[in-house]
Amino acid sequence: MSAETSIPPPRINVAELPDAVKSLLTDAPIGFALLGPDDTFGSINARMAAVYGSTPELCLGRTPSQILEEVGDPAGAGAQTSFLESVRESGIPVRGRHRTPQGHTWDLTWFLVHDPTNGDEHVALVGARDHEDDTARRGEQRLHALLQAGNQIIWSAGPGGEVREDCPQWRTLTGQDLDSYLGRGWLDAVHPDDRVRVERAWDDAVLDVTPFDSMFRVRTRAGGYGHYRARAHPIMDGAQTAEWVGTLVDITNEREADELRQRLNQQLSEAAMRTARLQKATSDLAEALTADEVVQAMSEIGRSGVGADHTSLVLFDRDHLRLRMLSADGCQGLPRGGFSLDYPDIAALAVADRLPHLAAGPAELRVLLEEAPEVEALLERTRERAWVALPMVVAGRPIGALRFSFEAPREVTDEERVFLEALAGQCALAIGRAIVYEREHGTAEELQHSLLPEALPKVPGVRLAAYYRSGSQHVQVGGDWYDAFPLPDGRVAGVLGDVMGKGIPAAAGMSRIRNALRALAYSMPEPADVLTGLDRMFSATEGMDQVTTLVYFVLDPVTGQLDLSNAGHLPPLVVAGNAGPSLLEAEPDTPLGVSSTRGHHKFFVQPGNTIALYSDGLVENRKRSVDAGLDELVRKASEALPDVVGDPQQMLEYLVESMLEGYEQDDDVTLLAVQLPVIDSASER
Repeated sequence: MSAETSIPPPRINVAELPDAVKSLLTDAPIGFALLGPDDTFGSINARMAAVYGSTPELCLGRTPSQILEEVGDPAGAGAQTSFLESVRESGIPVRGRHRTPQGHTWDLTWFLVHDPTNGDEHVALVGARDHEDDTARRGEQRLHALLQAGNQIIWSAGPGGEVREDCPQWRTLTGQDLDSYLGRGWLDAVHPDDRVRVERAWDDAVLDVTPFDSMFRVRTRAGGYGHYRARAHPIMDGAQTAEWVGTLVDITNEREADELRQRLNQQLSEAAMRTARLQKATSDLAEALTADEVVQAMSEIGRSGVGADHTSLVLFDRDHLRLRMLSADGCQGLPRGGFSLDYPDIAALAVADRLPHLAAGPAELRVLLEEAPEVEALLERTRERAWVALPMVVAGRPIGALRFSFEAPREVTDEERVFLEALAGQCALAIGRAIVYEREHGTAEELQHSLLPEALPKVPGVRLAAYYRSGSQHVQVGGDWYDAFPLPDGRVAGVLGDVMGKGIPAAAGMSRIRNALRALAYSMPEPADVLTGLDRMFSATEGMDQVTTLVYFVLDPVTGQLDLSNAGHLPPLVVAGNAGPSLLEAEPDTPLGVSSTRGHHKFFVQPGNTIALYSDGLVENRKRSVDAGLDELVRKASEALPDVVGDPQQMLEYLVESMLEGYEQDDDVTLLAVQLPVIDSASER
């Protein structure tokens, strides 16, 4: 809420004003006018027009000097021009006298008012006959101050700053009685931490005869404090201060909104920091090829990103149902030769039930592990006093847990927990890749399966389907990949990409991009933000010859809104029942790492429609160009039977079989489809 004076635009007709204001302007024994930035009258009542020997209609759009020149008063015209120039240059109200053609003398006061919508400076003009009594003149002056300061709680003070008149609204607000309020007693209701500052500002304003503007807390009748903004302006009688008139505006809601914005900005800053840490973790883990290298990387990430004193990886040996700890600084009190899955440790618990577990102190750990004696032994052997354990899962199977410990009790916030879970996901992929890398046989095949999701998530209101076919029976790992996952806000994210080449380099690049994309999507899921973050990661970790394209989307199952960004990839296919298939008409951006301002496109997916993403292996081969393949893709999709169109998995299989028929497959073929199913109201009943 603003306490700035609210003014009408120039040339507002009096008939358009509220009845109370209309009555004030037309019936009050004062003249009133409002001059625009060009010094022409925008509003004027009849009494003020008569001062100039004219009517309101003839005054509008003209300057005071023009009107007085026409009625034969050049001296008055010059004085009016001087008064206007003075008030605009100094900003201080100016008083003067004017003698009308009828011989009446009027006291005129000019003062600046500001339009809060555009900042324009207007000049308000108030006038009264010089024989008006003190009460009428004070009414004129208070109208001046009211327009200048805005209207909430109106208060006044004497020329020396002491309150001399009652303000019932203040007493109602604060509970002060009249004797307590008068003089400087009103300061007793100001918060003690604000009082000295407010009193000094008030004394300075009174001494320098300058406007007073201060924000402070006021103790209310209920005993609490609210935030208020006080403004006051001096009323001048010639060169002397006659009195002060001001307003008090409740800005509690505004301050609370500011505090909320500050908290949100802080949260955004923290989220950006976590995103940067995730990107750093992605880069570090991408370089770690063995389990020991992963442990070293995670230990550094644990210290810098989490503040952990000890970081361990607890790996699950499925064949022997035992856990083995890998740590850069030793086992920290756990059995050196490994331990069984039912051993009372927070990491074993995380692996067993595939859920994160946190203990902010020894008491919570005792409760979590049901007062097992091993807990007391751990506390005696180590300095650990807080613990976090997060399961690591690859291809739907637990491979161990990421274990952080702290040497002082520590609470973990919800935001930190999201960060730690994302970190555990990256670590799981890294250690999974390292385990595969260390195996002597089947490295490529195992790596491929660890990089592609074993199953697509179940998301209410959405049907997901995927298809992958390797382009060679000898090279099982390539650069094509897809992923889909639910977001915390209820939407679902999906991506399909292609890293140029085959073999371990392409798969490693794919892994880094997939890991980074997931991490970014959980922190800032909007497509343009995710691709911008991937560009930064790509420039830091990938070679310029590692061409990578992808399409990433976020779909709201409730509204059907689909936000999509395309980094140099082929256009998605829309399969819509009666409307027929088509390609999304959206110009793709550049591939990852190529300088570009990322944007995204918004579409609305209708119930029954399917959006299909695909790699170039579906439409391009040695005998068919990309353009010809895209045309054929749309044609083949238009020939699909209704039952096929209604089932996204059948639709993908149909597209692959029909598009590859008669051609030799020489590249991987990867597809991902998302469909908003038609809700059968009859079946729901």
